[in-house]
Amino acid sequence: MLALEEKRALERRARLLALATIGWNLVEAVVAITAGAVAGSSALIGFGLDSTVEVGAAAVALWYLAGVDEEREHRALRMIGVSFFALAAYIVFDAGRDLLTGADPDTSAVGIVLAALSLLVMPLLAAAKRRTGQRLGSRALVAESAETQLCAYLSAILLVGLVLRATVGWTWADPLAALGIAVLAAREGREAWKGEDCC
Repeated sequence: MLALEEKRALERRARLLALATIGWNLVEAVVAITAGAVAGSSALIGFGLDSTVEVGAAAVALWYLAGVDEEREHRALRMIGVSFFALAAYIVFDAGRDLLTGADPDTSAVGIVLAALSLLVMPLLAAAKRRTGQRLGSRALVAESAETQLCAYLSAILLVGLVLRATVGWTWADPLAALGIAVLAAREGREAWKGEDCC
């Protein structure tokens, strides 16, 4: 059992990590959605939308930390789960449409740089959040850290898709990368909804 002082320090750390997540992901969302719209990239737009879901999940974590109890934790897990499902549904629709219509997204150097930066930042942030959530014994905070870890996986998928499009010219790599993002989002949504430790 944690001493009161240690628990308060961990809760402060969890709040700071949630605020850092919100700041990073707001920038990431604006850059990704703008670059995706310019390039016609469903993977980049999906990645940007995932960043907005991550902002929402971090906001849920802040709400949860304002009054930790079992019912609040259960509702926080459900809200995080719903955000994953909404993201997966949008991406499947958008990427499926791109595959069926043979959309040809442009190369996005901005998207490649953003995905590479995110691949560096997000695993570190996710690990810090997961450790803090585990030490606090909070399934909701651990689930929210899984959303941050998902962002790292999405960064890798996005980077591969964008690089294949840029170097080999595979136009289908972009929507296929987006569908990979949707599969991961749906899996994490199901685990959060069921209240499982998503990591």
